[in-house]
Amino acid sequence: MHKYRTHHCNELSSADIGQKVRLSGWVHRKRDHGGVFFIDLRDHYGITQIVTSDQDPELIRLEESAYAELVSLSYESVITITGTVLKRSDETVNGSITTGRIEVLIEDFSINSKAEVLPLNVNSDMPFPEDIRLKYRFLDLRREKLHKNIVLRNQVIRFIREKMHELGFNEFQTPILTASSPEGARDFLVPSRLHYGMFYALPQAPQQFKQLLMISGFDRYFQIAPCFRDEDARADRAPGEFYQLDVEMSFVTQEDVFATIEPVLYGTFKNFSDFAVTEAPFPRIKYADAMLKFGSDKPDLRNPIVISDVTDLFKDSGFAIFKEAIDKHSACVRAIPAPQAAAQPRSFFDKMVSYAQTDLQAKGLAYIVFGEDGMAKGPIVKFLNEAQLRDLKTQVGLQNGDAVFFICEKPALASKMAGHVRTKIGQKLDLLEKDVYKLCWIIDFPFYEWNEDEKRVDFSHNPFSMPQGGIEALEAANTVEKQLALTAYQYDIVCNGIELSSGAIRNHKPEIMYKAFSLVDYDKDFVDNKFGAMIKAFTYGAPPHGGIAPGIDRIVMLLANEPNIREVIAFPLNQNAQDLLMGAPSSVTAKQLKELNISVVPKLGKKIA
Repeated sequence: MHKYRTHHCNELSSADIGQKVRLSGWVHRKRDHGGVFFIDLRDHYGITQIVTSDQDPELIRLEESAYAELVSLSYESVITITGTVLKRSDETVNGSITTGRIEVLIEDFSINSKAEVLPLNVNSDMPFPEDIRLKYRFLDLRREKLHKNIVLRNQVIRFIREKMHELGFNEFQTPILTASSPEGARDFLVPSRLHYGMFYALPQAPQQFKQLLMISGFDRYFQIAPCFRDEDARADRAPGEFYQLDVEMSFVTQEDVFATIEPVLYGTFKNFSDFAVTEAPFPRIKYADAMLKFGSDKPDLRNPIVISDVTDLFKDSGFAIFKEAIDKHSACVRAIPAPQAAAQPRSFFDKMVSYAQTDLQAKGLAYIVFGEDGMAKGPIVKFLNEAQLRDLKTQVGLQNGDAVFFICEKPALASKMAGHVRTKIGQKLDLLEKDVYKLCWIIDFPFYEWNEDEKRVDFSHNPFSMPQGGIEALEAANTVEKQLALTAYQYDIVCNGIELSSGAIRNHKPEIMYKAFSLVDYDKDFVDNKFGAMIKAFTYGAPPHGGIAPGIDRIVMLLANEPNIREVIAFPLNQNAQDLLMGAPSSVTAKQLKELNISVVPKLGKKIA
């Protein structure tokens, strides 16, 4: 018999009754039923109930001292038991676990490891503060829900990897130590010991390397790639590092990329969930339409609300506040319908106005309510005539019993605020479709955007994308307005309001790259210095290519139905980008700093401990 186990704790069944077995695991729960003592023994696979007694002669297999030692064991101690499989009586069958029809009578046991008093309970879903959970993550990971999430993550990655191989992709690894490049987020820098004053950067993404692989002739590449960005945490973004399904393909159009990745994503969501999943081909929504209709380039399509532009209607209205903003400040008016909200109490509307003013810093939130009788009510109804009210209902698609809210701001801000109001209404009225994954593509992103901080044009998505219209479009963009009107072969895949990935058909021509950078005031020397390898490779024959990189963490978060991405990562950093378990980041020795030719100086006049 094996030293530790003949079976795992989710394996035994009625077919094993009468068999002598050996199990190892953690003491999950204990129950004393008047001299008959039960332990739920847990391992990675599941739970088996084991039993002993100091009174029932049919169950006594342990000496008195051994029995006392067993029953006094603390939770999460690790033991190995040897015993015989028994049939449970009908009234004690536990249908919630696989092994619920049997139990094991303990004949002998050994203690592998005793556990001290636990800082958090493993055998319950009781909430604990995040700092405790992360400091004792090895205990937290034993808890059923989190343990299942990490197993799910493994299963998803394995499924995706097999799918990619089936599609003819090659899996290659790209460097972790690389050069710093401007890709939108802060780099994590690593000092070089051998090269004084020089630094490596951890890759924000394998972007340049995967393009270089295409130029090297490999045609189809993928990698479950670690990426590193010094960004603040959000519910759907872990600070520090994340993993993505990094994909690149040669001789493809945008539609080829879509057709390749859609079956992978559809299959992943379908295989690991009972929810309905958007069938391929996923809807394609232009960026401009997404911002207008949903107020976001990450629209949650479970929400049926569609925003409308009603600027022209209010431009001719008697509502002076909106009319003046439109005429003098180039504002627009967005209408956000609230289906069947007429039945809501006045407090609903007051809270929506308060939300807009307090959380969104909006100047206000106007609204109109159409009763079941079709009569319009609300603070601004008197400023619209009957024809305008009819036009409003038609334009926005309102029915009797609906309400509608209005945001008046400059277009970019109006879209953003209207999007937040749309989301809030959907939540408050419980409008979101249940048990479904709604996927869509957002396409035709602007190639450039206005950098308000620096008062200049800058890249919108990333600088490696192919502008629609190529070099001719860039050369014709001789004003700021024309530059901001340029679109690119850039796209995002979105699921339930969460961006899973960005991607693009890449620019593969040096002259286009130089011209694209020149329009945002970066000269040829800058491009040659920052992207020298790419530019050099382009000059030796580069195939048209494109790719995408869906986020593994976010996919698993959606499948596990978790609100926070840390719940699907084994050892995440906290919101302050700290590893409370390992104590990172940490100070290093003077010797290590000296080897790297680095000195640490006080920050803002503070002394260094």
